[in-house]
Amino acid sequence: MRPPSGCPEWLTVYTAAERPDLWESVRSSGLFYDVWPEYNMHGTHTSAYFGVLFPRFPDFQTLFVDERISRVVARGRTIPFSWDGTLGDLPDGIDSVGLRAVQSDSKPNALSALAAEVDRPMQGLGLSSVVVATMGQLAASNGLQALVAPVRPSIKDRYPLIPIERYAEWRREDGTPFDPWMRVHARLGAGILRAEPRSMEIVAPVEEWERWTGMALPEDGQYVFPGGLAPLVVAGGRGEYFEPNVWMLHKG
Repeated sequence: MRPPSGCPEWLTVYTAAERPDLWESVRSSGLFYDVWPEYNMHGTHTSAYFGVLFPRFPDFQTLFVDERISRVVARGRTIPFSWDGTLGDLPDGIDSVGLRAVQSDSKPNALSALAAEVDRPMQGLGLSSVVVATMGQLAASNGLQALVAPVRPSIKDRYPLIPIERYAEWRREDGTPFDPWMRVHARLGAGILRAEPRSMEIVAPVEEWERWTGMALPEDGQYVFPGGLAPLVVAGGRGEYFEPNVWMLHKG
């Protein structure tokens, strides 16, 4: 596909429809697995929508190849869904938008970002902005009216006890969002729609949570854990966690 403006000349962009072989190679290699905390890979509902992005929505999945080294260095995953444009009809986070997309018979008219992933050695070079800009281009080229993103704030794990509604309002002196990942979206023209305290559900036995977090969880209660954006609630041998996100709308 045609790369967005500002894309480095050494970067080539393909959709999964154009290069299904490359998409499968990246998937099977687990290339981007380590950009996420371990617990984040075990959402209660995520397999229902992440698991069908390819081959069901190949035109909306992108790969970014560094031609200097002939290697995939970034990936964008999105999903088209039906939305009437109002806050009342906006899904309750990433689980909700993903499930609506795969379960609804309505014709999609909007696109939701799901993940913008950059290989660790390439982080800090501005590629995440290119990935998000490409998502906006996908929405426009496919006749979709909006691109929205359930943004996972990148340093919210430093403030797990601050409600996401308050965190989303934090600003730097220049008026831009406090959070770096929210700031990337804002610089691409996105505005905040709503904070979502229960965007992604992850429920699992305590033993699994202990393995994912590297912590002992010896009794029922609330726990702050490494990489968590909110507290983990342990009760009756199970851990329940809801990852918060912030919905942002990219203006076309």
